[in-house]
Amino acid sequence: MQATADVSKKESSWSSWKGQAIDLLYWRNVKQSGAVFSSVLLLLFSLTQFSVVSVGAYLALAALSASISFRIYKSVLQAVQKTDEGHPFKAYLEMEIALSQDQISKYADRILLYSNTCMKELRRLFLVQDLIDSLKFAVLMWLLTYVGALFNGLTLLILAVVSMFTMPLVYEKHQAQIDQYMGLIRTHVNSVVGKIQAKIPGAKRKEE
Repeated sequence: MQATADVSKKESSWSSWKGQAIDLLYWRNVKQSGAVFSSVLLLLFSLTQFSVVSVGAYLALAALSASISFRIYKSVLQAVQKTDEGHPFKAYLEMEIALSQDQISKYADRILLYSNTCMKELRRLFLVQDLIDSLKFAVLMWLLTYVGALFNGLTLLILAVVSMFTMPLVYEKHQAQIDQYMGLIRTHVNSVVGKIQAKIPGAKRKEE
């Protein structure tokens, strides 16, 4: 019973986190999504101009300046008003932030699962278990060489963040048209792959 309750609690927590992420990317709360989007972009653009150490140091200094100034302001205000409200950050200082053993185990299991799945898939592709899939992977790597020549990692990361916060909203508003075009593209790609499979000996998938 306890194990079932723990599993149910973990699934509920994951579903809640997933729902919050979806709400964020679909701009359900405009202010919250805008704040996260602009903060991440500002951080990434800062990294294009300064080193990671410099950006981290500046962020830490900004946070410390704000917290120290607020602490001094509240202390002076309490002295003038002769009140004893205590430390202004008392609620946050008493907040539990340590990860529990269950949480660590959950995240470790998930990372292990993703790592094993990734290693198995790479083994399958590099050892050519399926010729067509390996050829697709080779084409993808070849295209990435051109992408890497045009953009650096940070630029690609910025484009990925912009896409994450724009593409879901665009898809939601124009789902019918996008699905139609994607269906046409998928049909064309499958047709080309089928022709290649027919011409290359041993490339045809085994029937399950």
